[in-house]
Parts: sequence; C-alpha cells; structure tokens
Amino acid sequence: MTLLIRDVPQTERPRERFIREGAKALSNQEIVAILLRTGTKQSSALHVASTLLSQFPTLAMFSEAPLEEIQKVPGIGMAKAIELSAAIELGRRIQRETKLVRPVISSPEDAAELVSEDMRGLQQEHFVALYLNTKNHVIKQKTLFIGSLNASIVHPREVFKEALQSSSASVICLHNHPSGDPSPSPEDISVTKRLRQAGAILGIELLDHIIVGDGCFISLKERGFFATIS
Repeated sequence: MTLLIRDVPQTERPRERFIREGAKALSNQEIVAILLRTGTKQSSALHVASTLLSQFPTLAMFSEAPLEEIQKVPGIGMAKAIELSAAIELGRRIQRETKLVRPVISSPEDAAELVSEDMRGLQQEHFVALYLNTKNHVIKQKTLFIGSLNASIVHPREVFKEALQSSSASVICLHNHPSGDPSPSPEDISVTKRLRQAGAILGIELLDHIIVGDGCFISLKERGFFATIS
C-alpha cells in the first residue's frame, strides 16, 4: 500500500521540515510535494511528487515539460500542472534578475554565464540575443527562436527589430547545442554572416555569436570566424 501523508510522523512531513530546517534541507521530492499540497485518495503528495520526478530524469527536463506531459502523472490535473510550471518560471526570473544586478558584458565569458543556466538541459536549440548600450550594459535579453538553427528560422529582421526598439548600440547572439558539443556547424556560420551584414547596414554591431554546450562554450569571434565572414 502507498504511504499516505497522515502515516508520516508529523515532524518528518515536508512542511514541518521546511519550517524547522529550511528549504535547502528538503529533497526535490519534498519541495514538489509542498507545491502540490495534496495527493489523491490512494497516494500522498509525496508519492505523486516521486512519480512525477521519475518521469523526468533531470530537473532541467522537468522544467521544459509541457503541461500535457505533466498532467499524465496520476494526481496532477491542469491546475496543479500550471502551478508547478509557474513556480519554475518564477525561479527562472529570480535567477535572471539576480544575474542582471551587474549586467555588463566585457567578455564572451560574461555573456555565456548570463544565459548558461537558462540553457542547461534544453532539448531544443534556443537562440537568444543580448541587446547592449554604448557601455556594454545589457538593455534586454530575449529568446527569439526555438528550433534547429538555419537561415530561414533566424531572420535578421527579428533580431534587429528588437535592437531598434530598445535603441541598442550592439548585439550579442547566443544559442545552445543540445548535444553538448559547441562546435559551430555550417548553418551557424551562415546565420552569423547574415546577421553581421544586416548589423553593418543598420549601424548596430554584432559583437559576437556564442554557442553554448555542456559546461562550455565557443565564441565565434574569438575563434576567428568573424574575420572570414565579414
């Protein structure tokens, strides 16, 4: 039989442990159980949380799961799926806000670090643009495209429309390789060439195009690709 929450000693229940020991002491299962609040007649919130987490090998995969997939777990309906997704998004925004306390880009490392947490574990390519002022402060960060990178998807019009609207002086583009290998593909080079040409016409410089891998990144500018695609 599945252990119900009433069968768990009160001092060991997630909420009580949260109060007594703080959030950092709790397991992922316990934190999800607190967000769920209730289970079902047959299963406790802890059991539902365990089932949910078993469906997704990593938290990163869970964070990207669509509502329809989350609802497939017994005990989770639309309302609870929305609440879980909203909590994940709030966490992302807090992380982003914390990073943007000093949003000055002085190196490719700065740019990669700014987006690496958001890109970790993504199963699709996400193309992100950082819009900078004349002092290299980040004015805006925006995910513009999701999907396999090619010239038909990543259109300079969309990239530089945002730059014009925010009065940006320059742009840094980044995208991830879900394989974990940041080596640039021919499509990456082609897209970069088109963006550099468009930026030159508009007077908004493409400072770099950075490919983020698994714990690593490649700056196309540092690798010398900009010299060959002017």
